[in-house]
Amino acid sequence: MPGDSNTPVSDSPVIRIPLLPLRDILVFPSTVVPLFVGREKSIQALEQAMASNKEILLAAQIKAKTNEPTPDDIYKVGTVSTILQLLRLPDGTVKVLVEGQRRAKIKEYVQTEEFFFVEAEELVEVPSDGVENEALLRTVKMSFDNYVRLNKRIPPEMLLSIASMDDESKLADTLVAHLNNLKLQDKQRLLEEVDPAKRLEELYGYIQSEIEIMRVEKKIRARVKRQMEKTQKEYYLNEQMQAIQKELGDRDDGRNEVSELETQIKKKKMPKEVKERLQKECKKLKQMSPMSAEATVVRNYIDTALSLPWDELSEEIRDTVFAEDVLNKDHFGLYKVKDRILEYLSVRTLVEHMKGPILCLVGPPGVGKTSLARSIASATGREFVRVSLGGVRDEAEIRGHRRTYIGSMPGKVILALKKAGKSNPLILLDEIDKLSQDFRGDPSAALLEVLDPEQNATFMDHYLDLDYDLSKVLFLATANSLHTIPGPLLDRMEVISLAGYTEEEKLSIANQYLVPKQIKDNGLTKQDVQFQPKAVRELIRYYTRESGVRSLEREVAAVLRKVARKHLRKIEEDRKAESGDDTPTKEKLILEDNIIKEKITDKSIAKYLGPRKFRIGLQNSEHEVGLCTGMAWTQVGGDLLVSEVAIIPGKGKLTITGKLGEVMQESAQAALSYVRSRAAFLDIEEDFYTKVDIHIHVPEGAIPKDGPSAGITMATALTSALTMRPVSKDVAMTGEITLRGRVLPIGGLKEKLLAAHRGGIKKVIIPIDNQKDLEDVPKNILKEVTIVPVENVDNVLMHALVWKHPDDNNSVQDELFERLKEVTEAEIGDLAFAH
Repeated sequence: MPGDSNTPVSDSPVIRIPLLPLRDILVFPSTVVPLFVGREKSIQALEQAMASNKEILLAAQIKAKTNEPTPDDIYKVGTVSTILQLLRLPDGTVKVLVEGQRRAKIKEYVQTEEFFFVEAEELVEVPSDGVENEALLRTVKMSFDNYVRLNKRIPPEMLLSIASMDDESKLADTLVAHLNNLKLQDKQRLLEEVDPAKRLEELYGYIQSEIEIMRVEKKIRARVKRQMEKTQKEYYLNEQMQAIQKELGDRDDGRNEVSELETQIKKKKMPKEVKERLQKECKKLKQMSPMSAEATVVRNYIDTALSLPWDELSEEIRDTVFAEDVLNKDHFGLYKVKDRILEYLSVRTLVEHMKGPILCLVGPPGVGKTSLARSIASATGREFVRVSLGGVRDEAEIRGHRRTYIGSMPGKVILALKKAGKSNPLILLDEIDKLSQDFRGDPSAALLEVLDPEQNATFMDHYLDLDYDLSKVLFLATANSLHTIPGPLLDRMEVISLAGYTEEEKLSIANQYLVPKQIKDNGLTKQDVQFQPKAVRELIRYYTRESGVRSLEREVAAVLRKVARKHLRKIEEDRKAESGDDTPTKEKLILEDNIIKEKITDKSIAKYLGPRKFRIGLQNSEHEVGLCTGMAWTQVGGDLLVSEVAIIPGKGKLTITGKLGEVMQESAQAALSYVRSRAAFLDIEEDFYTKVDIHIHVPEGAIPKDGPSAGITMATALTSALTMRPVSKDVAMTGEITLRGRVLPIGGLKEKLLAAHRGGIKKVIIPIDNQKDLEDVPKNILKEVTIVPVENVDNVLMHALVWKHPDDNNSVQDELFERLKEVTEAEIGDLAFAH
């Protein structure tokens, strides 16, 4: 570091002198420099110098930003200078004019408190003579002459004084003061150099370097000047042309708009082919009359293309811990979909260029599909845009309208990117199962290219007629049902199912999210109203019947609205009684003593919402013959479905009612055929069907019902009615039936089990092939509901029908029970007994 080298010192005696630290400046011998001093210690050092011989040592600070320098912060070599003039300014600072005299090196700091007082030794310079030194002097002077010609800030008169100098040391010190671009460290190195010849050699190198830099700067200035002259010339000609055209009446002020568009195209960051296309459209626009319809179409096209984020990316958040915290904070449960999102973020962190997955969230209304998409956008740092596809039946709404008429526009995907303002947003394709089609095309087919990671990097919108890269977009889709999504479109998406919530999950969601949100939305505070958990459970059980929590939130809001109205009415009545003023104002209503304090319990819910709308559990109150509870899947989640069978004297007529679909009617016929084939085994007369009419009915006839999963339900109800053996009230079942009595697997098991749990069912019979689906069922459901996997209808009958208990000595053991026992693998301890 400068100042630490072994600089030779003189044999002169040590002098004691005040020290003034300088910031970003050095004073060389033989130079006069004005200084502004504001620090208190520096001002005291100046006063000490003025009180003695007016000499002071000037040394530079190593770091200019240091306000209170220590001896370690100051270079060791400085300049002993004479104070020529000192002037105190009104703001407390001191202006001082100093002249550098000789170099000196600090040996020791005598005082550092009030001001710096040091012991220093003068540095003796080593003079040299000869032809070489004369050549060096001439070379340096010539080089400085070239430097002055290029640097206009140095007055030419300076060359005269430089030319008359023959002293190497004085020449070097004088030239350094005029090299303004020289760094402080380089100047300090020159100050510490006591050999004038070496100092001149280093100075010559610095001057040559500055000359080269200034020559390059001169070339750049000349090139920029030529370009500016060309631009000014074009501008002048354009203005002339515009004025001529305006006089001729061919153009108006629309020309300025075209110029603005051209400027925007030049500044906009976009692919080369897009920029060329827009420049071509601008040239076309120049040749058109601004009032023509075609010019309007072209102008709108350019505006739309310029507003798109061609290569403007949001900075993605790749912190999986942060993302997990966001997802857990915004949503309760939904562990499967959260794990999938965190897996995506983990891979995205490891792989720089990753094609975005197409996730499809499928579940009943109100389970949080759309809000989950918003949370995913927040967790990944992407912009969120929702595109509603419900009822879309025109292909042009996806691919855009061709630019053949006024009012044509891009498709929903391109408009979503325009709204997001970034090329890597999260686009939610909401209600993708509600797409329609007609003579105008099939929108689902247009979505195939959008949702295919292998193709969407070159998505072509009919309006833009340019390739747009959608591979950076994270697409999410939502649907209530997979049945109405076309196969090719479904094949391009990764399906994640969101089943309904259990009662405990609904309770947690309401307490953590819904109740605080609705309290705030209805103008209340936590101090105003207390919503007890028992009241929430009352709402869940007796006022809502759904898979999600949408209706629950509406009921909570209804209760809180009535609370707010009740108390505001009381406040108004109190104010009127006190003041006699019948005109209430906001200021009169909102007072410090009008704090609402309401405790909402399970007993007070009926006061706000009326009698209970539902009864908990749809299972029968008693064991009944010919009545069996089944489980069905609907678009709003699972539900319990009762099948009834009535045996009436007749001639073998089969009647099926309840607005059943074709598949469900076929299941009823298959169930009857199975019972007829097993009549002897089941203790039924083999020709029973010739003597009786059979009526199968599924209640709630106004609701369409279809599907094969009610097959074993109908078979059990038929067997119960024909054998006069009751069906257990605590059993529900689901499964497709074959003519040979095999039980085939079904779908929607999780939703069906949630419905059975809500209905108070204790035992559920499922196909044995559906055991793998039990992994997705909440653990508390499996603990409270007994799951019985079966292979054939014989197993179903053994578990579903009510038998005499074999250990009851006062009862006669059922022979059919014994036969079923032989053909089933279930143990007696797992059976449902009548108590």
